[in-house]
Amino acid sequence: MSNKDNIFLIGPMGAGKTTMGRQIAKRLNMEFEDSDHAIEASTGADIPLIFEKEGEEGFRRREIAIIDELTLRSNLVLATGGGVVLAQENRNHLKSRGIVIYLHSDIKHLIERTRHDKNRPLLQTADPAAKLREIMSIREPLYRETADIIINTGQQSIRSVINVMLDKIKKFQGKGK
Repeated sequence: MSNKDNIFLIGPMGAGKTTMGRQIAKRLNMEFEDSDHAIEASTGADIPLIFEKEGEEGFRRREIAIIDELTLRSNLVLATGGGVVLAQENRNHLKSRGIVIYLHSDIKHLIERTRHDKNRPLLQTADPAAKLREIMSIREPLYRETADIIINTGQQSIRSVINVMLDKIKKFQGKGK
């Protein structure tokens, strides 16, 4: 399988992976999946409940299995969970089975986008901003190492980010990499 058959979106929670992934899939006539939703569907439990019952370690084991399964498909746009890059196995599967796009956003925008979301177990803390900075200090280098393309989702409209993404995908595929 050519590694150009799939597009995998990585980045922190709140970067817009699911929202933009759906749009990209529609524009490119590809299937769309969200790995967190796939985990919820396969377990019959939502992410916060999985974290509560199995801890982050249990969730990450489930995530490794679902990433392996989903990345084997073709013609897929996959929005991954923010912590997907923590496992070397996931990073390997993503890099070898598709084009990896890191949706980068600064902490201020991430906090703005996630502040009312109760479905983010790692941010259910007294100081979500500090937690987000701590998470990003670990994950940022892994996102960059894994990505073929980096796109800043900052203050741009979703439409303009999608257009930049489509342009970069076309250029990347043109390289024959």
